[in-house]
Amino acid sequence: MLGFVRTDNEALVSCLGDPHRAVAAYWELLRRNEDALDAIRAGLSHASAAVREGCCRLLDHLVDTESMGQLIAMADDPDARVRIAAFHALACDRCKGDTCAPGADRVLEPALRHLACDPDPQVRLRAVELVGKFVHSDARALAAVEESHAEDPNPAVRKKAGWFAPGGTVYRRTAPHASR
Repeated sequence: MLGFVRTDNEALVSCLGDPHRAVAAYWELLRRNEDALDAIRAGLSHASAAVREGCCRLLDHLVDTESMGQLIAMADDPDARVRIAAFHALACDRCKGDTCAPGADRVLEPALRHLACDPDPQVRLRAVELVGKFVHSDARALAAVEESHAEDPNPAVRKKAGWFAPGGTVYRRTAPHASR
């Protein structure tokens, strides 16, 4: 594939920062799966925000318990695109195989913080998805979603927060069922 057959993983990770090679590098790293994880983890500290973002997107599919702490730390990256990719990777269960999602004890604090005060509305949109996973089990998550639904300056964030608030479609769909 585009000369990547003999290319090492670190070089492929660097290619994530090149707009002309990023897509092919991404798919090749994804194909390499666990063999590329060390290079992908190292890419989370790359100087290029595009590389860090690409590594977060890869970890959305390839995340393992060893990578989780680094992925959580990316929620505080200075670049909004990286924070968006990190929050998506932490919230999205659909992209992962049988890897367990991180619990509230690891991800709720950064998600609450960014939902409350991140300057980028796209980051807050992703943070509400992560906070929303815990509305039935954590009062802080429920309060944060209700506050965002009522007060966020961005209408898209208010709308999405409403999905996770009591009465919202996601809230109703994910409500625990009473045992019989």
